[in-house]
Amino acid sequence: MKTQPMGKTNVTLKQINCKKREMYKKAKHLGMSHPSVVVCSQELDELLNHYQGIYQFNFVV
Repeated sequence: MKTQPMGKTNVTLKQINCKKREMYKKAKHLGMSHPSVVVCSQELDELLNHYQGIYQFNFVV
């Protein structure tokens, strides 16, 4: 069974918001340059890139 693109977008937005909160919390306690914060930021970038790809796909189709 295929998942509708809009459903994937909603899940991804939840993941993005969760990852943002995680990154902010880590940065507050560890500092912005801590390796754990950098990894979290990179994961957030991947989620944002994924979301942007879905968003653009929805307008092309």
